[in-house]
Amino acid sequence: MQNTRLNTLFGATTDRLGSWLRNPWRRLSVIIISVLLGNFLGIAIAAISGQRGSQDVVIAVILVATVEFIDLITYRSRPERTRSLLIEIANGLKIGLTYALFLEAFKLGS
Repeated sequence: MQNTRLNTLFGATTDRLGSWLRNPWRRLSVIIISVLLGNFLGIAIAAISGQRGSQDVVIAVILVATVEFIDLITYRSRPERTRSLLIEIANGLKIGLTYALFLEAFKLGS
């Protein structure tokens, strides 16, 4: 690939971001933000699907398939190998989404 200014800028930005995320506290903060974002998405999905009421089964199938796919990617890796940050962020989103859906179920059940 030709070494253009845009290519150089993109490479330098990803290198700086990668070195910034090597710090364990920054990595943990990004994972916590992904859990909170998953919680927000879970509440939004529950509110939108509950308002419409016609697509509940389809949305439930999509959510279960997404959660199972993230589980497959996350937990099939060997324990001695460290997981990438992208996999950890997806797992955080899944945890937040599942937690929000449980909270919505408890709110509706009470």
